[in-house]
Amino acid sequence: MSTLAIDKAGPSRKVKLGSMSRDRTWALRWSYFFLVLFAIFFLTPPVYMLITSLKSSAEISAATNPWWVFHPTLANYVELLTSNQFLRFFWNSSIISIVVVIVTMLISIPAAFALARMKFWGSATLATGVFLTYLIPDSLLFIPLFKMLAVVQEFTGIPLLNRWYVLVFIYPTLTVPFCTWIMIGYFASIPKELDEAALIDGASWLQTLTRIFIPVALPGLIAATIFAFTVSWAQFLYPLVFTTSIDQLVLPVGITTTLIKGDVFNWGQIMTGALLGAAPPLVIYAFLMDYYIAGLTAGATKG
Repeated sequence: MSTLAIDKAGPSRKVKLGSMSRDRTWALRWSYFFLVLFAIFFLTPPVYMLITSLKSSAEISAATNPWWVFHPTLANYVELLTSNQFLRFFWNSSIISIVVVIVTMLISIPAAFALARMKFWGSATLATGVFLTYLIPDSLLFIPLFKMLAVVQEFTGIPLLNRWYVLVFIYPTLTVPFCTWIMIGYFASIPKELDEAALIDGASWLQTLTRIFIPVALPGLIAATIFAFTVSWAQFLYPLVFTTSIDQLVLPVGITTTLIKGDVFNWGQIMTGALLGAAPPLVIYAFLMDYYIAGLTAGATKG
């Protein structure tokens, strides 16, 4: 018998990195490049505000380097934190924001649950209409709202204009539609087997909402809460229109009203007030950012 000799010592092949690995490397590099540009662009204003808040009025007026503090001082912080006006502005904003968040959650959660799980005729159209109301600009709404409140005040005698509590009734027109839309997407992503099992066991719709859906939808609730708090805390147009007295102003309007007198700008205290005003939302986002992102992206997938 003839034997067939097989030469195993053939030419070796070199393993090269695939194009997918190279594309991924370049994608990461470009991602980090644009991320750095994004961070520089958006961190420059708060850094400049911090630097300016540590300067005295004389140093700000002098022609020195705006990005460097030669004689740092905390006088601006001390003066604002010991000012009764600033503390009053901060208190008004805090009370309004907390009450608006509570009112928004009490309205948006049942509304979102009904539109997402209790299917009825026109529920999808109504859900879309709720979100479309959020797209109407504030600059178009404050005029009819002001006229309506003036008429109500005239006929009832209840003081509504130039009162900080009127903002509690106005802000939900901004927060409820969007929070309801967020919760609709989150409730729709929860498996239907949960509410079906609850209804089979004899639970009512209210019990299903409070005992099953609210605990499961906690990230969505946190996202809606953060949004409602941010909108009510940072709103500028409505409090500028509906409140005029110093003791009725909220923080954004109070800073610009009391620290800008004619053509004189107290830049040190303005920057300090802006940083102090940005502190509460910043702290909330720092601790609840993961829940906020999870709540916003929950409606993107099913199941």
